[in-house]
Amino acid sequence: MVEMKAHAEDAFPNECCGFFYGEEKDGVRWITHAKRIVNVKEGDRRRRFEISGKDYLGAERFATKEGLSLLGIYHSHPLHPAIPSKHDLEVAMPWFSYIIVSVEATGVHHVRSWQLNESREFEEEFLKHGNEQKV
Repeated sequence: MVEMKAHAEDAFPNECCGFFYGEEKDGVRWITHAKRIVNVKEGDRRRRFEISGKDYLGAERFATKEGLSLLGIYHSHPLHPAIPSKHDLEVAMPWFSYIIVSVEATGVHHVRSWQLNESREFEEEFLKHGNEQKV
């Protein structure tokens, strides 16, 4: 979580993006690692992010090498709430978790995680990380 928040603040006023890893135990996702990825979106990076196919492949290889699950993607919403946008819904994949970091000029405002349900709508979820706090 610390890495995701720092990344959002470092990238402000642009959106940042990255992957997070861990494991799922008894239906609970535990985050153990987060990795920054370069936002390769051409044009306005203040309102969109894009992850390259090469970075997705690298993320899957990292997970395999470390014996982890690639749990999802995080990204920031500069000057906007940590609620999925219409665009976020359009590009979302089943099973992945999506952490959104709301960031203001003064720092991180709040963090929330989302996952698609069977109706292809986002539902908020709670993840845990190393110190057992909910995300």
